[in-house]
Amino acid sequence: MKMRGYEVLNNPFMNKGTAFTEQERNTLGLTGLLPSHVQTIDEQADQAYKQYQAKQTNLEKHLYLSQIFNENRTLFFNLLDKHVAEFMPVVYDPTIADSIENYSDLFVNPQNAAFLDINHPENIEATLENAADGRDIELMVVTDAEGILGIGDWGVQGVDIAVGKLMVYTAAAGIDPSRVLPVSIDAGTDRQSLLDDEGYLGNSQARDRGDDYFAFVDKFVKTAQNLFPHMYLHFEDFGRSTATKILNTYKADWPTFNDDIQGTGIVVTAAVLGALAITGEDIKDQIYLTYGAGSAGTGIANRVLAEFMQQGLTEEEARQRFYMVDKQGLLFDDDDTLTDEQRPFARSKSEFENASELTNLTAVVKAVKPTVLVGTSTNPGSFTQEIVTEMVANTPHPKIFPLSNPTRLHEAMPDDILKWSDGKALVAAGVPVDPVTYNGVKYDIGQANNMLVYPGLGLGTIVSQAKVLSDGMISAAAHALGGMVDASQPGAPVLPPVSSLREMSERVAVAVAQEAVDEGINRQTLSDIQAAVKQAEWIPEY
Repeated sequence: MKMRGYEVLNNPFMNKGTAFTEQERNTLGLTGLLPSHVQTIDEQADQAYKQYQAKQTNLEKHLYLSQIFNENRTLFFNLLDKHVAEFMPVVYDPTIADSIENYSDLFVNPQNAAFLDINHPENIEATLENAADGRDIELMVVTDAEGILGIGDWGVQGVDIAVGKLMVYTAAAGIDPSRVLPVSIDAGTDRQSLLDDEGYLGNSQARDRGDDYFAFVDKFVKTAQNLFPHMYLHFEDFGRSTATKILNTYKADWPTFNDDIQGTGIVVTAAVLGALAITGEDIKDQIYLTYGAGSAGTGIANRVLAEFMQQGLTEEEARQRFYMVDKQGLLFDDDDTLTDEQRPFARSKSEFENASELTNLTAVVKAVKPTVLVGTSTNPGSFTQEIVTEMVANTPHPKIFPLSNPTRLHEAMPDDILKWSDGKALVAAGVPVDPVTYNGVKYDIGQANNMLVYPGLGLGTIVSQAKVLSDGMISAAAHALGGMVDASQPGAPVLPPVSSLREMSERVAVAVAQEAVDEGINRQTLSDIQAAVKQAEWIPEY
């Protein structure tokens, strides 16, 4: 039966609020249920923006925008389009960390998410069907929220990260919000404060990472594949011990993406390519050092390593230029605690006369003389003046990317890095940072945020209906993004600005879809890829 009256007003995909015309009000049983004046969407957006400006904190602003999202998707995304650079730090990173940490206390709406309970695998199919509510899902973001970058394990409260990711997909790449589904796998939590909180909305039990967990994930994936045969599956913020195993299990036979392992790697690769476009250096001459060897750090390193190899180095030659530091210092191959992802980057102690002293980042920087330093450590202040000065002594333009977020966990702030390097460093940060003026030059700071690439990557995969997400498609995305840098401008950022999100996403999507066609893995015939990408973009208008 067709929806009428309050059913329409309570459906965020159908609701227009005061913008319903008189004819629509008569047809849909809305006569007398709304004030008389019919507003345009621009009038609604202006009115909403004034209310937004009256909010005092970013969390209050986030909650206000979430209320609009819950009630009227079209208005929300129209408003977001008008203020994308201003709103992104509020709806997504870094404010979303505050939202996640307070999710149970602030809960008012499930936001069309699917909540899967590890204790009830028999409910997986019903849960997905209920959450989809008859919608044809082409994009799913799923998280178990064990490894949210910068804030760790937040159990069911991490569903907010899946909701936020999908907001970005729509804002940046025009993915139809009625065809996406956020999914939470509630496998428990090891955060004691949640286990002790009577108001916590998830399973109050220790996190499961055993055979039952992987069987549950497998049942979920197979059920989702059956229900939504053209779905692009995005895994988000899984833990160090599960993320890579899950990705490797499914990526060879389904379009599957892990943002922490692959997404950040694409953006950092693009940042390196952008920096080299500015300096004129060759990627094969770079020495790469990662500080923070979790799934993000190793995933990034693997992606950049692949680029070294694509540029002509053998794997052995490329690996000789990669070093990785974690809590124990430089990773060595005699360390039994290394994960499977860390081990390929471990070095032999025989390479160093002072191997026993390489237990901290400063000592390692002095020993290996990196030209690229990437931070995913969540150890604030760890990129010290001594480290930056040391890098400047070894390379004319060090590439220094403190990526840990939120801001309080940054390895260093860009203004300090530029000051300590006398303006010579090329910097990308993990969160939005205001431009820095040093010695009369304005330096725009690129934000090495995955939002620059994953929306376009997803759109290109969906448009081409690629059978899998290939390494070639991932590389095409990095090159498309890195190619947008304007190397002629003093203080140019190594990555394009967030204000160009839609342009970036289109460019990445075209490159990704073209690569799928070139590899012959597309299921959708495309005669004009650029036109197909443009046509696929949903526009937030009534």
